[in-house]
Amino acid sequence: GSQGVYGVSLSQSCLPPALLWHLLKARVKQLQASNVPEMTVNKVDLAPLGNDKYQDLLEKVVAPGPAEEQPTPRGRGESLAWPRNWVEKSKKEMYIRQLKVERKLSLAASQLALEGQAKAKPKRKDKAKAKAKAQNRLKRPKAKVAAAQSQSHAGSHDVYAHSKPRVVAVKEAAKAQRPQRAPKNKDSSQHKVLQQTIQSNLECFLFLQQPEEAERFLLLCHRSPVKRRLLNANAYNIVMRIWARKVPSCGLLLSYLLLFRCIQQLKNDGFHVDELFQKCLFEEDEKEKVLRAIRIVQPNYQLPPPPSPQTCKSSLLRDFYSKEKMVSYPKLDFSVQELQERFQQQLEMELNNTITIESVESTKPLTPQAIKARKLLATLRSRWHDSILQALKKSKHSMSKLKTASGYNILYPYLCLLPDEEYVSIMLQILNTLSPQGESLAVLARELGLKVYNRYITQRKLRSRQLEKVQEVYEDYIHLLAKDSQPDEYLPREYWEKLVAEAGFGPSLNLKDCSWPYMLIMRLGMHMLELLVHAVKVPRNALNPHLEHKLIPVLYHIYSFRSSWQVGLIKPHPIFSQIVSEAAETLLTFNSSAMPMLCPPVPWTSPHFGAFVLNDTKLMRFVDGAIQHQLLLEQCPAVNLHPVLDALNQLGNCAWKINQPVLDIIISIFNDKGNEKLDIPPPISEAPRPPATPSNSSTMSKSQKHELLLYKKKTAEMHSLRMDALYKLSIANYVRDKVFWFPHNMDFRGRTYPCPPYFNHLGNDVTRAILLFAEGKPLGPKGLDWLKIHLINLTGLKKKNALQERLEYANEIMEEILDSADHPLTGRKWWMNTDEPWQALACCMEIAKASRSPDPAAYISHFPVHQDGSCNGLQHYAALGRDLIGAVSVNLMPCDVPQDVYSAVAQQVEEFRKKDAEQGVKIAQVLQGFISRKVVKQTVMTVVYGVTRYGGRLQMEKRLKEIDEFPEEYLWEASHYLVKQVFSGIKEMFSATRDIQNWLTESAKLIAQSGQTVEWVTPLGLPIVQPYYRSKSTVVSIWQSVTEKLQKPDTVKQKNAFPPNFIHSLDSTHMMLTALHCLRQGMTFVSVHDCYWTHALTVDIMNQICRQQFVALHSEKILQDLSNFMLEKYCRPGSEARAPWQKKLMEQLSNVPKTGRSTGQELQS
Repeated sequence: GSQGVYGVSLSQSCLPPALLWHLLKARVKQLQASNVPEMTVNKVDLAPLGNDKYQDLLEKVVAPGPAEEQPTPRGRGESLAWPRNWVEKSKKEMYIRQLKVERKLSLAASQLALEGQAKAKPKRKDKAKAKAKAQNRLKRPKAKVAAAQSQSHAGSHDVYAHSKPRVVAVKEAAKAQRPQRAPKNKDSSQHKVLQQTIQSNLECFLFLQQPEEAERFLLLCHRSPVKRRLLNANAYNIVMRIWARKVPSCGLLLSYLLLFRCIQQLKNDGFHVDELFQKCLFEEDEKEKVLRAIRIVQPNYQLPPPPSPQTCKSSLLRDFYSKEKMVSYPKLDFSVQELQERFQQQLEMELNNTITIESVESTKPLTPQAIKARKLLATLRSRWHDSILQALKKSKHSMSKLKTASGYNILYPYLCLLPDEEYVSIMLQILNTLSPQGESLAVLARELGLKVYNRYITQRKLRSRQLEKVQEVYEDYIHLLAKDSQPDEYLPREYWEKLVAEAGFGPSLNLKDCSWPYMLIMRLGMHMLELLVHAVKVPRNALNPHLEHKLIPVLYHIYSFRSSWQVGLIKPHPIFSQIVSEAAETLLTFNSSAMPMLCPPVPWTSPHFGAFVLNDTKLMRFVDGAIQHQLLLEQCPAVNLHPVLDALNQLGNCAWKINQPVLDIIISIFNDKGNEKLDIPPPISEAPRPPATPSNSSTMSKSQKHELLLYKKKTAEMHSLRMDALYKLSIANYVRDKVFWFPHNMDFRGRTYPCPPYFNHLGNDVTRAILLFAEGKPLGPKGLDWLKIHLINLTGLKKKNALQERLEYANEIMEEILDSADHPLTGRKWWMNTDEPWQALACCMEIAKASRSPDPAAYISHFPVHQDGSCNGLQHYAALGRDLIGAVSVNLMPCDVPQDVYSAVAQQVEEFRKKDAEQGVKIAQVLQGFISRKVVKQTVMTVVYGVTRYGGRLQMEKRLKEIDEFPEEYLWEASHYLVKQVFSGIKEMFSATRDIQNWLTESAKLIAQSGQTVEWVTPLGLPIVQPYYRSKSTVVSIWQSVTEKLQKPDTVKQKNAFPPNFIHSLDSTHMMLTALHCLRQGMTFVSVHDCYWTHALTVDIMNQICRQQFVALHSEKILQDLSNFMLEKYCRPGSEARAPWQKKLMEQLSNVPKTGRSTGQELQS
């Protein structure tokens, strides 16, 4: 439900919009008649859905006429025909396209209205005239329109310096004139985005307490036939809620009679008053107010009891959720008091939005040059602060005054949500972190917009008193985790839900979804970026006093080409980059959400609530602008998501600490020019010298230009890698003495990821080496052996050998292991020549400490031991197809020695090569002695995830290039030959695998061709939709995915991505099953996709659970269930007359591939 009456709205289905509208009008009249003084602060000028100062431009582009020749005089800086800067160009082009779409909707709505009037035979003459006029407008000849359009483009030729060819533009203009139907489907993404835009605007007015502006905006939408269809009860409810808050002196706002009528209406529509409390979301003390209001009419009314918790019925988790087998949740090694203190530290960090920490780059003695640069930078920043603040105020003032025929400026309220100083600090933060190579305009705009949105959400949570409620519940929740509290037999999600139900009154913890549309975030960011570019200037003679004192922009705009796309970049002026470099500042500023949490995460209880205390986190990550995933999760019954939420909570509740000795060694090498072999990026000072070039760039030869390009590329890469390492190491150093947690969420396939982006256990070898479990466990009888096996696995030396042979090898080289641990930088450095050197070094140190302890079995180890999956994708295919030969190759069948599928495929390819060589095939003869496991590994690994022959050939070519002896002239032919043979080898070894892959691909192709996206549900109940849609190319390519996303699925992407995405979803399902069953055993468990981590003590138990859950998963009828789901969704039964494509799709989906005879119980990997 949604809020409204008495400050709390009724469910959309409780009261129809018409009745809500009448209530609103009655309320307005009541206010006009009353003597209550009304204050309006910062009167807002707002245009609905982008009809702002570019509205008349739409008239020019879409329906040009005589007025085009005499443009209306405009204020300074508002010229549309000749924009003065790059932002105006981008905004103009973007607005034109957006408004074109809106005009199409408007035309379509007018057409529909006219058709309706024709059927109803209008009586009045003025209606007939209006109809004729409208029809004339719609029937305007396309040729004239196209001609006018081309004139419009030609007239602004300089503006569109990088536009598409004019012929294409004319064609698009002609297309734009065809009346399009407005989105009828209320469940369509386009419809939801437009609704979201209207509601986020109204939410802004609610936050700003501006009822008059909200009402005006609602009326503007109500007058438009197209926009009126987007208004639902939520929109009216928000406006009524603003009035309810604005005039508290009116008490319950409506008379007793109206109140009685509302309750009566609820009953008449088949609803019960209880549903207000069961389905509505409340803020502040609204729940109490509603209860008081209802008790005026029904004095004996009592609140309904909280609903009894539902239990997941999944057959895979019947035992897990069984109350008889419930055990107490594992405790952390912290008292209640300690966890409360940590919660307060985390809350303080999130309330500040950002955190500034010391960089790990060694602070060299300050030179006079650095002191001078720092002073200059401080002076400049002070000036920039003032100039940005002035520019922001000026911009807001002009927006508030700028009126057009259709309404008011749409961005203005979004620039009033925070104090002006906060917008300025956000812009300066972006400036301070900009790399010398520049950044994509779209990335910067998105970052600016999101920073404003996140701070707004924080303020909303504070104002709604939601944060107070979270604090109260969290203080009780930590009793589940603290070592000094009574054990409770609840999961974190269950315990949190129980505490919330017991809390009774106060605000709802799930705030109403108030997320802003992606387009809005981008436009707000673009506007702030424009202010930044205009306001921030530096004296030209800042570094050279002999030059003229002239202010020049610090930031400038360039175009760059990435692949075939043209991308806008913002680059800092070299003067600014040099000042920053010379100042050598030692502080780094991060968003609070980029840091690990200092307390256990808030448990996920719904798609909207979990992870950080304040920061807005989505349960599912998705591409910018896509909302299909969130809609699917919201429609999914809450109980179906319980397994996924509980698995994410299990991963997030793992506490971590820093391996300080290893971190210190890494930092010392980082500050000593780095080491590329050990994956420690060197500083820019170590970059190769720029090539000598003539002073006049026009005289440069082709080779000189290529050399310069390579130098720039190398420098940019070095800077990027160095900054990435600096961020990771600085964050690790900041938490070196702390215990911390990584909250998790997932991608659309169900694969899990830590939320903090820079420093986490999914990182590279360096990052993983400095992480330890905060909880220690004794090694036990086999723990030391597992540490040694883990070390040999990290070296990559004995992949084909049995575990016992790996253990024996570790014992043989014990001297090297101990030398590496004792003298990492001065000894024989054995650890440096391994696949994962830093993790190997950390493991050497752990083995040294354990083996030297009096009783190794009692040694308390915090070290994570990894168990890596062997070609997981092929394992799932082999299990799905009950493919016996394939199952043996990927270790799904019992075997003394680990089977190596890569070597098996290499051997198969070598046999093919020998036959061809004997028959005189030249390239087969050239390849003699060059076919190895390493050459084929990447292609075998990725073929299961949908790699094409083209991609496989590139992979092969790369591997062959690495072999110095291989003749370069045969690279293309050899890689082409090899990829063909690898595909043949896999087809022969994994026959059922290819059949399943082909079935999935063909099914997805037919679904996409029918105009629908591919959807499925994982065996754990997670709904999945593929987010691949066709896009129109646009003039400014950075806006391609923002403004012109079509609702038609991209058939090629849908079909190619379905097999790998489906396998990824099975992989994540298996991981979650393993995580949940490890939890029941009281084990520590985390995963990096198909690589599972636990303590050395519990490796054997984890391996057993992993196998059991793989067998359990594949004992389900996975392919048959998928077929049934898709038949139900895409070929609904009951319709007798089916189109040919429907019959073809039904036949395809029903024809599930036949599988082999091996049973699930045989799969004992």
